[in-house]
Amino acid sequence: MFSPHGPTLRELAAQALSSTRGGYDLLAPKFDHTPYRTPDRVLDAVAGALRPYGPFRAGLDVCCGTGAGTGLLRALCRERVTGVDFSAGMLARARTAHPPAPGRPETHWVRADARALPFRASFDLAVSFGAFGHFLPAERPALFAGVHRALVPGGRFVFPLPAPPRVGSAPYWQLWAFDTAMRVRNALWRPPFVMYYRTFRLADVHAELSRAGFTVRLDPLEEFGRDSGGAPRCRLVTATRR
Repeated sequence: MFSPHGPTLRELAAQALSSTRGGYDLLAPKFDHTPYRTPDRVLDAVAGALRPYGPFRAGLDVCCGTGAGTGLLRALCRERVTGVDFSAGMLARARTAHPPAPGRPETHWVRADARALPFRASFDLAVSFGAFGHFLPAERPALFAGVHRALVPGGRFVFPLPAPPRVGSAPYWQLWAFDTAMRVRNALWRPPFVMYYRTFRLADVHAELSRAGFTVRLDPLEEFGRDSGGAPRCRLVTATRR
């Protein structure tokens, strides 16, 4: 799962016993050598789906981490791109990984909590990759409302959403076991580390985005195929500010 340059078991244990923010500060220098980084295959599929609607003026990468999604935005936006994250360590790594370059838009890095984004009507595209498990269901309305405020009318909030594994399959039980272990850990240890894989359900998210003022569209990302029943294995969620 990890490259030779990735974190050691001891480093992963230290992260797991830290707060969510502190854990990512610790993991940041080696994060891109872990399986937690959004795969290039996912980034390429989303970029391909967005390219016909561009170029965009200004882009926002919500919970940017080390900047995988920010790099995608720099190829799609003309004027400026902003990556926002609450981890100073992840932002420092992102700055190093994505330095200013000729022909690329201005890039800004902002340390902020995604539940209280400090932007208003500033972007026509926002993306997010792999971060939603860090938000409890009760926190998502504030997250979606903040993204809505950050977008201009007609602006898009876009993210990939894999289909849940089939009930009873090995991946199903792996995610169930991880979430259970995390709930036990957070019940017994402080500060909490919030990361749950099974709380971001499409029906709930669709309804919450609609309540926040978005029109929601779902498109299959055909690069990831379909299951035996013909359902897409991964969808692109496009929430447009009304």
